[in-house]
Amino acid sequence: MEFLIKATQLLMSLSILVVLHELGHFIPAKLFKTRVEKFYLFFDPWFSVVKKKIGDTEYGIGWLPLGGYVKISGMIDESMDKEQMGKPAEPWEFRAKPAWQRLIIMLGGVTVNLLLGVFIYSMTLFVYGDKYLPNENLVDGVWVVSDMAADLGFENGDKFLAADGEKIERFSDVVEKVIISKTITVERSGLITDISMPVDVVDQFLNNENKQLFYPRIPTIISGFPEGSNAKKAGLMKKDILLGINGGLIQYFDEFKSELSKHKGKNVDLIVNRNNKKLIISAPVSNEGTLGFSPANISLKQLEELDLYTLASHKYGFAASFPAGYNKAIKKLSSYIDQFILILSPSTGAYKGMGGFGAIGSMFPATWNWEVFWNLTAFLSLMLAFMNVLPIPALDGGHVVFLVYEIIVGKPAPEKVMESAQVFGMILLLSLLVFANGNDILRLF
Repeated sequence: MEFLIKATQLLMSLSILVVLHELGHFIPAKLFKTRVEKFYLFFDPWFSVVKKKIGDTEYGIGWLPLGGYVKISGMIDESMDKEQMGKPAEPWEFRAKPAWQRLIIMLGGVTVNLLLGVFIYSMTLFVYGDKYLPNENLVDGVWVVSDMAADLGFENGDKFLAADGEKIERFSDVVEKVIISKTITVERSGLITDISMPVDVVDQFLNNENKQLFYPRIPTIISGFPEGSNAKKAGLMKKDILLGINGGLIQYFDEFKSELSKHKGKNVDLIVNRNNKKLIISAPVSNEGTLGFSPANISLKQLEELDLYTLASHKYGFAASFPAGYNKAIKKLSSYIDQFILILSPSTGAYKGMGGFGAIGSMFPATWNWEVFWNLTAFLSLMLAFMNVLPIPALDGGHVVFLVYEIIVGKPAPEKVMESAQVFGMILLLSLLVFANGNDILRLF
């Protein structure tokens, strides 16, 4: 069921993005009286699921859910229709239109995706607002929950200040900044400390099972017991809050773990809060320095309800949501570009993190959440815009390069060159598609 929910969200999100992207090409093409032969959601090699011809255009749904396309007459595209290109140009063909009109047609899809990303972010901010945990509200710093983070040099209690000199405002941005930045600045015991990130930090992160790395420091609340637990035998119960050991008060779970390790193989007197009543319970500590209980996994919302942390909350009116949505879109797009640049450097190992539809699908939650769905759709729209504008033949950006060349030189590039570039681009894109989805398959084993 979890797989079905994620797959449905992915399919619905991609369908929205593909249809609107292709409309970005379709509408200016029609405005400039250019014939559009096909408008398809998904690809249709050999056969279509649904198709209907209206006027000069065949509208349809293909069976291969890898995107979609519009086939514009008189254009060298993935269809490689050389027969049509060998005939004299007709006035309704793409190649017969002025270069500036062709440029607008080619940039239409990317433009729609950029505007769509801004619009969706604006509407989610208008409807749901913006709620987050500011780093400055973590007055006692973070809990280092991963060995990888400790190996990088971080410690419990570190307060995150900046990444490469730029202030880190939100706790939710910390992990991303750690893996894409060269230097992280923290406050530790009142001192400002710079921690340099290794060049392969992305590779380390991809190979690390625990992607959390850090969490707000939380109290010690019992959520369960393993079989044969010393804690359960001693009389501890679920939802008990452990306040201290041997008379000393301890505020956070990471401090509690550290203190327990000093009493291996001994009995300790635990200070326990049970239903707002304070108890003293004696329990044996194992030779590994544990009592035998599972700590509660407390969400940020629950931490706020317990008055442990204060989340920042912003509500936006309709007009105010648009500049806020624009700023959010720019921030997300900039972050994606930073990560993409890392992929181009083999020493970072970031290329190992490239994923296909499985990786994208895993981003969606296992239960339907409209706020998450629309935020992910907005991000994917920006990602699609950036990928399509790359100067790779077979992508919109590749066509734009040839059009800019034509505008500067005064004549189009030779058809043979464009045809060869199109073939190269298709081979490159298919290779990347196989590599990315191959990474998804390898992660299953």
